[in-house]
This record gives sequence, C-alpha cells and structure tokens, in this order.
Amino acid sequence: MARILLADDDQGSLDFVRRALEMDGHTVVPTVDGNEALERLKSDGPFDVLVTDVHMPGLDGITLAGKASDVQPGIKLLMMSGVADVLDRARDLHDKGARLLAKPFPIDRIRAEVRAVLS
Repeated sequence: MARILLADDDQGSLDFVRRALEMDGHTVVPTVDGNEALERLKSDGPFDVLVTDVHMPGLDGITLAGKASDVQPGIKLLMMSGVADVLDRARDLHDKGARLLAKPFPIDRIRAEVRAVLS
C-alpha cells in the first residue's frame, strides 16, 4: 500500500479523507496546512502521493504541490477543492499529471481517485 501525505485545513475533511484512505490499507500522514505538509515531506519522506486541498491559508495547495515535486520528483498529486475557480488555478498541475477532485465527494470517489493516481 501507499504512503500518503494529506494536507487540508478543514479538520472534518482531513478526518474523512484519512479514514477513507486508511480503509484501503494506505498509511496516511495528516497535516493541517501546506507549511506543515512541506516540512513533513522533507523530514518524513518519501511519500507516494500528496493529497492536498487547494485553498489553505499560508502555503496553498498549488504552491505546495510545486514545492513537493521539487523536493520529491515523481510524487503523485491529487488536488481537492470546494471552490470551482480555485480548481481552475490548478489546471497547470493537471497538465503535469495531477488529478483534480471537486468537493464534496463520496467516500468511494476519493478512494477511486487515489487508486487511479497510483496506477
């Protein structure tokens, strides 16, 4: 199974996604913002996948994804957001292989997206 770094400033979303991915046997390291996620990537890597909310205070998910790719080239990216225009800002990352997921989503959708990212 995969090691997944999860970044989301919303505690409810963080818990929901963590539990969903752990159901599939993944090891999930939850973080509450982009700065913490970047530090964990540097100190606790490598990770197979970064799952991040796009809109977070401080270091947003788009900037985090770019920095994560610099720190760990080849890391898989899954970007999530409940704000449509914010997901539009992530389109460049989509062109680089990142998957985009609009919130809210059912539990089976996040699990399927992570499986797709890993395949």
